[in-house]
Amino acid sequence: MRLPVPVLCAVTLSLLLSACGGGSGGTITPVPEPAPAPTPGPVCTQSLSAQPAPAAAPMGGAAWVAGAADWSRPHVPGRVLVSSAVSGPALSTLGVTGQEVVPGVTVVTTLPGAEVSVADRLQAQGAVIQPDYLYVPLAVPNDPGVPGNGGVTVGGARYEQTYLTRVNAPQAWTFLQGCGKKPVAARTAVLDSLVNAAHPDLQGRLVAGRSYLAGGPSDDGGHGTATTGLIAATTHNAQGMAGLTWTGTVTPLEVIGASGASTSTVAQAVRDAVSGGALVINMSLGIAVTGTTDPDPVLSKALSDAAKSAVLVASAGNTAGDGLYYPASHPDVIAVGAAGSGDALACYSARPLTGQTAQAAQFMIAPGGAGNCPGATNATQLLVLNHGGGYTLQAGTSFAAPLVSGAAALMRAANPALSAQETKARLLTSARPTAEGLRFLDVNAAVRSATR
Repeated sequence: MRLPVPVLCAVTLSLLLSACGGGSGGTITPVPEPAPAPTPGPVCTQSLSAQPAPAAAPMGGAAWVAGAADWSRPHVPGRVLVSSAVSGPALSTLGVTGQEVVPGVTVVTTLPGAEVSVADRLQAQGAVIQPDYLYVPLAVPNDPGVPGNGGVTVGGARYEQTYLTRVNAPQAWTFLQGCGKKPVAARTAVLDSLVNAAHPDLQGRLVAGRSYLAGGPSDDGGHGTATTGLIAATTHNAQGMAGLTWTGTVTPLEVIGASGASTSTVAQAVRDAVSGGALVINMSLGIAVTGTTDPDPVLSKALSDAAKSAVLVASAGNTAGDGLYYPASHPDVIAVGAAGSGDALACYSARPLTGQTAQAAQFMIAPGGAGNCPGATNATQLLVLNHGGGYTLQAGTSFAAPLVSGAAALMRAANPALSAQETKARLLTSARPTAEGLRFLDVNAAVRSATR
């Protein structure tokens, strides 16, 4: 039986650089959104191989546990923190004075540069000492696309990655950094069209992939470059976009040619991705299917086998009335629909049909751009990598799915002990409910859930 050719799950923006959906002409500059405040006090309940914290929590006398003083770390010059084991008269005999800052802890002031020698003398008197360590705000990516950094120029106007704040990605980054971790991706495979590995904003993020096209022409329209960049655009390189993950490797597997993809190419790529150690697989492709029987037994078997070790994510499709596309409708796959400018499903996004209870249990949504929905503007689309080396605006469930894949990659890197099934379950249950009763991706909640 000849199967339909899968299609890319991206919405064509007929008015990409002019107002969409019947608005006035010309480019539209969005109002920059302020960067969110850091989430207070990360609570890391899972062992994350963090660096040992300095002995910097003196909460009174015996509660202050001695730690190795590290004078190479940033600290306030001319200050030493001292336990109450050394009395005021003893400090005077050493030619220094101090002031109690919290119960049981005194800050001793010395000449700048003399703090180490003074600390040595105090330690010889039986004092527990440490530097007055300096703490600075956690790093915020300097990529222009990150909200608050000025935006990336497309078509003469500047646009930001507002979808990052909508899914609470900056809070997740801050949480991971507070646990001593970078926002690293577990090994991820992207099954898509040709990816421009030479794109300046993908340097250092890709490992050698493979093309499964049997001599057919590649599709160089940029779909694969755009989806890959949402997960893995090089972060904190002072240019372009920030990927949802900052470090870690992504394997681009070319399964979509100029004529589309096929069962054999996708099934083979899925199996190879798992053999290569992929813990997350993104598939922004699909076909509309009807009926309840398995629409593609060969691919279905490959997906079921892969789901034993990898989190599988697929775009839901871009026709609102046809139900979920396949493979998004496969029971082992997280199906991702697209939210427009708000929390509601975009007008074009596929969704489970009434009665599709099993499919609805695996369905969630993430920002995908407003497409040509009523009221859409350039500012309501997604900023993505352009295959030619720059940046562009796109919309579609194709671009919502990689945000979910990126969240899964952060989760599995933060807690390598999580199974694929547990990661999937926590990703779905950590999503925040929308007014429509759907699950909206919350990267911060997902990452925190992974560490518990």
